[in-house]
Amino acid sequence: MENYRIFTLTDKAWAGSSLHYKWQKTQGNYLAVAGNDKSVKVFDRHGQKWNDLSLPGRCVAMDWDKNGDILAVIAEKSSFIYLWDASVNKTTQIDSGMRDQMTFILWAKAGPLLAVGTAKGNLLIYNQQTSRKIPVLGKHTKRITCGCWSSQNLLALGSDDRTLTISNHEGDTIRQTTLRGEPADVYFSVMKTDERSSPGESTVSVSVGKTILFLFNLSDPENPIELAFQSRYGNIVSYCWYGDGYILIGFSHGYFVVISTHIREIGQELYQAHNHKDSLNSVAISPALNKAASCGDNCIKIHELSELKDISNIVHLDDETKGLDQLSWTDDGQLLAVSTQRGTVHVFLTKLPILGDSFGTRLAYLTSLLEVTVSNQVEGESPVAIEVEVEPTFIAVGPFHVAVGMNNRAWFYTIGDRDPGVLKDVEYLGTIASMCLNADYAAALFEGKVQVHMVSSLWMLCEDQEEKKQMRLFIGDDRKDRILCHALTNDFLYYGTDVRLFYFLFFTDWQTVSSYSHSVGVRKVFPDPNGTQLVIIDDKSGGFLHSPGNVNSCYELPNFSPNVTGVLWENWASDRGVFVAYDDDKIYTYALHKTTIYGTRVVLVGTTSLLYSQKPLLLHNGELTCQTPSGKTSEVVLSTHSFLSHSSATQTESPQELSKKLSQALLLSRFPEAWNLCKSAANEAFWAEMGKACLVHMKVELAIQVYRMSGNVGMVMSLQGLQGIEDRNLLAGHLAMFLNEYDLAQDLYLSSNCPIAALEMRRDLLHWDSALMLAKRLAEDQIPFISKEYAVHLEFIGDYVNALSHYEKGMTHNSKFSEHDEACQAGLARMSIRMGDIRRGASQAIQHPSRVLKKECGAILESMKQYSEAAQLYEKGHYYDKAASVYIRCKNWAKVGELLPHVSSPKIHLQYAKAKEMDGKYKEAAQAYESAKDWDNVIRVLLDHLNNPEDAVRIVRETQSVDGAKMVARFFLRLNDYGSAIQFLVLSQCNDEAFQLAQQHGQMEVYADIIGSEATQEDYQSIALYFEAEKKHLQAGKFFQKCGQYSRALKHFLKCPNTDDSLAVEMAIETVGQAKDMSLISQLIDYLLGESDGMPKDAKYLFRLYMALQQYREAAHTAIIIAREEQCAGSYRNAHDVLFSMYTELQAQKIKIPAEMATNLMILHSYLLVKIHVKRGDHLKGARMLIRVSNNISKFPAHIVPILTSAVIECNRAGLKNSAFSFAAMLMRPEYRNNINPKYRKKIEAMVRRPDTSELEEETTPCPFCGFQLPQNELLCISCKNNLPYCIATGRHMLKEDWSVCPHCEFPALYSQFVLLLETESVCPMCSESLSAKQVKKISDCSSYLQPDELEH
Repeated sequence: MENYRIFTLTDKAWAGSSLHYKWQKTQGNYLAVAGNDKSVKVFDRHGQKWNDLSLPGRCVAMDWDKNGDILAVIAEKSSFIYLWDASVNKTTQIDSGMRDQMTFILWAKAGPLLAVGTAKGNLLIYNQQTSRKIPVLGKHTKRITCGCWSSQNLLALGSDDRTLTISNHEGDTIRQTTLRGEPADVYFSVMKTDERSSPGESTVSVSVGKTILFLFNLSDPENPIELAFQSRYGNIVSYCWYGDGYILIGFSHGYFVVISTHIREIGQELYQAHNHKDSLNSVAISPALNKAASCGDNCIKIHELSELKDISNIVHLDDETKGLDQLSWTDDGQLLAVSTQRGTVHVFLTKLPILGDSFGTRLAYLTSLLEVTVSNQVEGESPVAIEVEVEPTFIAVGPFHVAVGMNNRAWFYTIGDRDPGVLKDVEYLGTIASMCLNADYAAALFEGKVQVHMVSSLWMLCEDQEEKKQMRLFIGDDRKDRILCHALTNDFLYYGTDVRLFYFLFFTDWQTVSSYSHSVGVRKVFPDPNGTQLVIIDDKSGGFLHSPGNVNSCYELPNFSPNVTGVLWENWASDRGVFVAYDDDKIYTYALHKTTIYGTRVVLVGTTSLLYSQKPLLLHNGELTCQTPSGKTSEVVLSTHSFLSHSSATQTESPQELSKKLSQALLLSRFPEAWNLCKSAANEAFWAEMGKACLVHMKVELAIQVYRMSGNVGMVMSLQGLQGIEDRNLLAGHLAMFLNEYDLAQDLYLSSNCPIAALEMRRDLLHWDSALMLAKRLAEDQIPFISKEYAVHLEFIGDYVNALSHYEKGMTHNSKFSEHDEACQAGLARMSIRMGDIRRGASQAIQHPSRVLKKECGAILESMKQYSEAAQLYEKGHYYDKAASVYIRCKNWAKVGELLPHVSSPKIHLQYAKAKEMDGKYKEAAQAYESAKDWDNVIRVLLDHLNNPEDAVRIVRETQSVDGAKMVARFFLRLNDYGSAIQFLVLSQCNDEAFQLAQQHGQMEVYADIIGSEATQEDYQSIALYFEAEKKHLQAGKFFQKCGQYSRALKHFLKCPNTDDSLAVEMAIETVGQAKDMSLISQLIDYLLGESDGMPKDAKYLFRLYMALQQYREAAHTAIIIAREEQCAGSYRNAHDVLFSMYTELQAQKIKIPAEMATNLMILHSYLLVKIHVKRGDHLKGARMLIRVSNNISKFPAHIVPILTSAVIECNRAGLKNSAFSFAAMLMRPEYRNNINPKYRKKIEAMVRRPDTSELEEETTPCPFCGFQLPQNELLCISCKNNLPYCIATGRHMLKEDWSVCPHCEFPALYSQFVLLLETESVCPMCSESLSAKQVKKISDCSSYLQPDELEH
């Protein structure tokens, strides 16, 4: 606040003394100060001494009259009253006529009355207007010290005689009361009461003895109120009334207290604060500012009266060592003066007049009483302060000049690169109401006229003729009307008058461009920066937007506040159509939408709160620059532009906030910002809203992009079809239709060059009435087609009368439109029937070629219960099912019979069958039942009436009918055919009856066979118990197994006689495998080993048991034993199959194969290969396999001699003479010699006698594991010690590069040899499955088949 000190008044004569000073009332332009010297000095509001009144003695008292025109002063040692007239700066003297010293002087509030009191209690009332003096002697007995006038011209006086008197303006005493102490600070006011019984200021307050506040009510003089306060507060220094009966009191100890005079609140402190630590000197209130001030402790504190806790400013006066004295505010609250104990007066600026103007982005505003600041923050220019000549009442700014002025005078200053300076000052012919500037001209409005002149300094140098040329004075039309407002842009002058005319002038030739007649007078005008749009405010406080380019265009501003004081246009280049209107509390943001489907319109975007006492000066990109009472500027971001602060961090913003921002951006036509909002929100609803706005603003290209982003393919394709349309009305019509604004779309279409589009739209929307009206205007040839479509719609909603009429209107009788006419004829037929003209309608339907029409009319007639006509139409339309159904309702069985071959509905056949059965025609009934697929009735008729059980049985078997099966079962029971009866009882799910029948008639085996796997556990148990009772152990065990009673099942299987031994053992093994019960397993193993009856069973059963129990290792050992037994018995194929099946099972269970099993399988397989190769004539391969078998001849004890004989023969044939000799020598042993086939004995003996030891050397091939060269039939690698996989086709070891497998058993084979073998063989030599060469595939990577340690040793 120290920066707001305007000046300080000091004088040597005042030093060390307490000063007495008074502000000029109302205007506050002068401050009168009196000290201990014999003068009163008058200063203006800028601290300049204006006058010095010399007095004969020290000034005792002084006061300004109610208008602030005259200052009255009284002095010691003088009976004169000195009156100084501020308007003419002249002093006059009036002789009071009083002989004693004058001590008190006070002007009245409501008249030219001056009250003067004296030291002896006398009173003089002087009327300044009439110069009348009324002396009142003895008003008080002692010195009059204080007093106050009321607004009703009552005078209250306080005196040292401790009395208070109330007098009228004639000096007559009305009331008088005694006080308990010396009075001070007398004020008239109004107490706060529930009912204001007495008008005017009826309460007098007075400080008594500096400790009591005395309230004297003129209406109740007998009951004055005395308010005492806490002693810690100190003495009452001063007090002030404010508001609705509130009193602010300052106490000497620094306390600051507020009380209310309301009778219910009297005595209560509403607010109390220790405002100053040591002392408080004075308090003052400014109603204009609604603020209170207190001074003490070398500081001033200013409070807001609306919220006393808020201290708005604190002023420290540290250089005032002797303390402060009195506070006083000017009436307008602009200046606050404080006097000090050392004889100085400090004046502070507390409220600056809010004066400012803008031009484009340049601002000029008052920052002190004699200082104007020019700034352009948008352009980045530094603020420039201009010291002005006078305290201005208006400011105007242009691009190069600033004008300030008061009354009829204006000063012009240049602004630019150099320091600002006074360009000139101009006097006008009247008091200036407002002024506007542009680059070259100034326009001043005064007394209903506008004077326009050049601002440039060259104007000063022009000749008189040039001056005249460059200056114009505009008065109203024909000098009758007054100009109320004006505005300037770079090229135009605008002014409005009180007779509704509005003019626009061009500076180049000073010609009126156009005028606009408004309904009432135009009070204010605000052009946009280009001058193409104007906002006008008329005498009815209505707001309108007008475009000078279109004289007839005037758009009323929606929700325009009647209190609006000004309008600012947006200066941001991309937002030219936006402006704000403002009043004292709110800012209203409007947007002009020039190009929309609705035409040009103005919308209210929203409102923003405006802080108290702020004046908007500039709007730029949604930011409003306002001038504050402190002489500074503040920025207000409009709430309607909150989207400008949007960032990508949308996670902190709710969808509601984003939606609000999007709506604002769209209302302001800020589509790039709206796009970014939609993109960051990723919300389909947002895209839809933006797309709708694009359609409204006719931005087709942008709308396509928006709908593409939202995935609305239909809208994208529709809008793409509109690209290239140049007719704006046609385009707007299409867009309005997309927005469901159909009436608007129709109007736009009709205004376009393609009005037929309106008709097409109404047809598409099924708005038939509108379509017909449009067709009469635009396309009469379309009326029949529209009438037909309208008729279809009317028929659908049930308005048959109008539908009939429109079907008739729809007939064209033109062969080109035969299909259309047929549709109309069909409609006529339907409507005729609906309207009751059945004969006509039925006739039309029969004649019409459409089958569907006959069905429709038949259905209508059927609903009307006209069955005969309906059936005929159905029959004519070949709807035989419907026709037969309706004929049945008529009981016309003859017609039904005729139609029956064409009928497919089972229901109709069923109805017909029932009718025939009632007539006793059972064969026809059976056929009809069969056509209806009612099998139960077919079976019933066949058995009961036609005695045809064969067909009945056939139907039951085919249809699995339960009820039919029951009927057939009862039929067979009657014939005592129990087996068949049981069979059909089971089929009919009557298992209990079938069981009882089987039990009674010994047919349980039949029942058991029939029941199969569909029976329940109880059924199986019942059968098992029956067989148990009959001692049929096999059957009993079988059914005990099925019902899960494995122990009993095993018991019965083991009791079976030898005849059933094989099957019983198999079933026992299956039972134990299912039960997985160790006791049952032990029991069965004992049985199989013969421990229970001393008769061991075949080892194959033990093998099967282990397999059933999934005990594969034990099964494998058993399999080896079985294979050995089979080998010993000479059943080599059986032995091979047992080993092979066990081998594959172990492989499937991923169990290592026993080496013995693998070896035995290889030897047996080699034996089987001999026959294949010998049969194919490949004796070498056969001989090699026989050598392998003969080397293990002990495993073939049953055929040692035949095998060795074959080996000798095949080796001899293959050229393996040495091998043949060795085997021949073996045959010559005594134990074999006698068993040699005589056929070969001599040859073998000769071979032994004459041995040939030559031998064909065996080929070598690489080991598949390590690559070592081995004989091709060798299966053990001497290098890597691995057992080698062998080929199932040749018996040789496998080769990596010639690998294949059987697709069934996956045993390996040499691909080349396997394919060769399959040319003559059709099965796999290992698994005996059917196989062809095509099924065998060569494997390039055989690493997965080479597992070195897969055998169990």
